[in-house]
Amino acid sequence: MTILSDEDIENSIKNSELSIEPFNQKNLTPNGYDLSIGEVYIKKTDQHIKEGMISIPPLTWFAVSTKEFIKMGPQLSSQLWIRSSYARKGILASFGKVDAGFHGTLTIGCFNSSDQEIEIPIGDRFCQIVFERLSTVPKALYNERSGTYQNQRGVTLKR
Repeated sequence: MTILSDEDIENSIKNSELSIEPFNQKNLTPNGYDLSIGEVYIKKTDQHIKEGMISIPPLTWFAVSTKEFIKMGPQLSSQLWIRSSYARKGILASFGKVDAGFHGTLTIGCFNSSDQEIEIPIGDRFCQIVFERLSTVPKALYNERSGTYQNQRGVTLKR
């Protein structure tokens, strides 16, 4: 397994092995791509916010959906990492792997561990996705294994 560089990511997009829509050149990092906030859901207040600025109350669980719709090719998987600017404010997030063959926006469970409100602008860069090339194509891709969240858009808590 190898991690894709910025050049590898651009080539994977050109070769249709990977899709990031919308793609913003400024979000490309040396070894990944910064995903931005498309929607925030605050469970405590049952709010879905898709524009403007949102204040997350202290000690509150919330979910973030990426603005970007990702299409992972059959030989690509990825990891998600919170941007350090949010970690430094006290945001904790639950990240996992994005499976080969997944298509959709990503929903990330988060928690404001701070004792203060934290303001989050919709559209801000929130986490980095780091793409990995698998040594072989899997026997079955995401949609063939479970596919539960295939083609999801926006915050999706369960299906």
